[in-house]
Amino acid sequence: MSDATPPETVRAPSAGARATGAAKPASARPTPLGIYDKARPDGITSIEIVAIALSAVWLLGCLIFFVFMDQAPAVEGQGGLRFLMTMLAVFMPVAMIWVAATAARASRVMREESQRLQAAIDAIRHAYIAQQQGGRLTSEPSVSRKLDEIAAATRKTETALATFSTRREEAPRSAQPVEPPPAEDQPTLALGTQSVDTAPPVEGDDLIRALNFPETAEDEAGFAALRRAMKDRNAAQLIQAAQDILTLLSQDGIYMDDLRPDRARPEIWRMFGQGARGRPVAALGGIRDRSSLALTAGRMKQDPIFRDAAHHFLRRFDKLFADFEKVATDSEISAMADTRTARAFMLLGRVAGTFD
Repeated sequence: MSDATPPETVRAPSAGARATGAAKPASARPTPLGIYDKARPDGITSIEIVAIALSAVWLLGCLIFFVFMDQAPAVEGQGGLRFLMTMLAVFMPVAMIWVAATAARASRVMREESQRLQAAIDAIRHAYIAQQQGGRLTSEPSVSRKLDEIAAATRKTETALATFSTRREEAPRSAQPVEPPPAEDQPTLALGTQSVDTAPPVEGDDLIRALNFPETAEDEAGFAALRRAMKDRNAAQLIQAAQDILTLLSQDGIYMDDLRPDRARPEIWRMFGQGARGRPVAALGGIRDRSSLALTAGRMKQDPIFRDAAHHFLRRFDKLFADFEKVATDSEISAMADTRTARAFMLLGRVAGTFD
C-alpha cells in the first residue's frame, strides 16, 4: 500500500483480505483499493518488447541494405545532403515506433487509473447505501432542526391534548345543572361513540394552520390551532398521516420548506375536490424538484411501509379536501395549497400517478 492511509470505507476490504490471507493461496489476487491501491512498478512491458523488436528488425534491415547495396559515386557538393537523408531514412521509422509505443503505454496507464478511480467510486457508493440503510442520517442545518422541533412539539401536544381539553371543560360543567337522562323512548346504544365524533367541524383558519404545523416550539397560535383541529376526526386522521409521511420523507433529506411548487388556480383544486383526476388537474402536481421526485419514487418502489403510509395519506387528504372544498373560499383554498401537508400531497400525488 502507499503511504496515504485510505478511508475506512475503502480500507475495510483489505483488512478482511489480510485476516483471511493465511487461508488463501499465495497466488490469490488482493482486493483492489481503488485510488489508494499501490501503483504497479514501471518495468518493461510487452509494449516496450514489441517496440525494441521492431526497432532491431528495422535497423538490421537498414544495415543489410547499406552493406550489400552498390555504392553510387557521390556527386560533388551533395555528400552532406545524402548523409542527412540516409539518417532520416534510418532513424525516422525507429522514432515513429517509439512514439507509438509511448502512446500505447500512456493509454494503458490511463485505463488502469480509470479502473482504480471506478473502484473508489463504487466503495463510496456502497458506504453511502449502507449508511442510509443503517439509519445514520447526517445532521441538516436549520431546516432539519426546525422540523425536529416541530415533530417533538407535535408529539408533546398529542400527549397533553386530553389534559388540556379536560381543564377547559371543567368550568362549564360546574356552572350548569345536570340534566336528567333522556326518555326511554329512544335509548342510547353503547356503541363506543366518543366526543370527537360529535364535535363541531373545525374552522377553516384552524385547519389551514394545523395542516401547516407549528413553525417553532414557541408557536402558541399554531399549537392552539392544532389542538382545535385534532378534535375533528377527519382532520385528526389527516394530521397524523401527514406527520408520519413528513417524518419518513425527512429520512431521505426531503423537507417541504425546501420545495417551491407551481401554484394552481383555486378552480383546479375545486375540480379535484369534486372528483376530477388525471390531466384536468395535472396542474396540482407542481413539484419540479427532480431529486425529491426521484428519491420519493425509489422509496415508493422499495419500501412497503413508506408506500402504505403514502397511499393512506393520499386517501385521507382526498377525503378531507372533498369536504373542505364545499365550504371554503378561494382564498382559503389558496392558503391550504401552500401548507406543508398540501406540498406533500403534490409530491406524492405526482409520484403515485394521480395527475397522469
